[in-house]
Amino acid sequence: MSQPDKQPNQSGYNFDPTILREYDMRGQVGKNLSEDDAFALGQAFGTYVKRHPKTEKGRRTKFCVGYDGRTTSPGLAEALIKGLISTGAKVDHIGLGPTPMLYFAVKDHMADAGVMITGSHNPPDYNGFKMTLQSGPVFGETIQELGKIAAEGDFETGDDGLVNDIDIQDTYVERLMKDFDGGRPLKIAWDNGNGAAGEILRRLTQKLPGEHILLYDDIDGQFPNHHPDPTVDENLIDLKKTVLEQNCDLGIAFDGDGDRIGVVNELGDILRCDILMTIYARDILAETPGASIIGDVKCSQVMFDEIKRLGGNAVMWKTGHSLVKAKMAELKAPLAGELSGHIFFADKYYGFDDALYCAIRLINAACEAENLSSLTKDLPVLHNTPEIRCEVEEDKKFGIVPQITERLKADKNEDISIDDIDGIRVTTQDGWWLLRPSNTQNVLVARMEASSAEGLERLKAMAGDELKKLGYNLEYPEQ
Repeated sequence: MSQPDKQPNQSGYNFDPTILREYDMRGQVGKNLSEDDAFALGQAFGTYVKRHPKTEKGRRTKFCVGYDGRTTSPGLAEALIKGLISTGAKVDHIGLGPTPMLYFAVKDHMADAGVMITGSHNPPDYNGFKMTLQSGPVFGETIQELGKIAAEGDFETGDDGLVNDIDIQDTYVERLMKDFDGGRPLKIAWDNGNGAAGEILRRLTQKLPGEHILLYDDIDGQFPNHHPDPTVDENLIDLKKTVLEQNCDLGIAFDGDGDRIGVVNELGDILRCDILMTIYARDILAETPGASIIGDVKCSQVMFDEIKRLGGNAVMWKTGHSLVKAKMAELKAPLAGELSGHIFFADKYYGFDDALYCAIRLINAACEAENLSSLTKDLPVLHNTPEIRCEVEEDKKFGIVPQITERLKADKNEDISIDDIDGIRVTTQDGWWLLRPSNTQNVLVARMEASSAEGLERLKAMAGDELKKLGYNLEYPEQ
């Protein structure tokens, strides 16, 4: 990479406030996100880390930077790095790969911080920045602080900044394989969705025993085959078809930057991530009785009940990968997960969300069982929906749920209970329904779960009626 040709900007830089999200910075390239934003973020984040209380005064800070397969990512990465080294930082540039490889690089290289340029599961014209410190995630007030540093032009400078291009792919794959202890060889279908994990997936499957069928392992930021979001059932159609036609033991899918997992069992049934968590929890709680295991507010009651049955402390928490990581650190929890596919292992691993590592741990469990479906056959069967997204105006989405919460609390209906830790989760005799604003898209996310089909319809109607009062409609996908 060339040395910086941009000079440090001391006059201040204002980000579009809509890209300063709760747990990352993300926007639409050409609309509210540009290489100038990337450069200013490099200046601001480099400044923040240099002034951080855990950074030794006078020491040159060290960053790792990586990027996903989107066409705009290399340019954003180069601009970001120029901003970082303008503060006097050293940057290890790991290049193209999945987000968890960047997190691993920060740990393995003992860097002060890291930045991943990725649009995750958003459309191809979106992009953004996921940031982390060696000591934990960057989110919330810290992201707002970066905006403030940039707006004031209050940047550190240094003329000794430099960048090194490094290849960490084989080291990362070796770390993934370290915790593989599977027995019998399995036949596995993998759907990379043309995401950033493609090369790592090829290297990983070359080391794993068994037979491996790779779908869309070439990295293409236009995602020509299907959108790389494994929480949407239609994106798993090709994987399900391959599993059934090729008689695979299981199928595994990744999102665009490789930090979220989707799974199909040998019968072609989709295993949502809250159900995956029950598989992981068994092994962990057998070795660490009483441990806290965290699930976000969208997770099934089946998961929380199963964790309790196994002797664990089931904790419901807010949605958001950075928020969950912070809660894990607070509770010293060995495992946490979100319905969206982010699953975090601190048991034997680093506590960040890594879909490739989750795949290794799932293969271990599947090898010990008759088949994957046998690991979930004794769980209660409830009636639930996948995540349902209701499109709303970006500037209005955070105000909708508080209105519903206020109205329901004012009704003082003794037949319902309300949990507003993140959005609103309403529990009735039938089950529960949830509404919360997304931090990454201009949508409200809904989910319902009931003990009967009739109860599920009543929950759908209740949630739908509340939104209709505010002029919005919930549309339910076919299941």
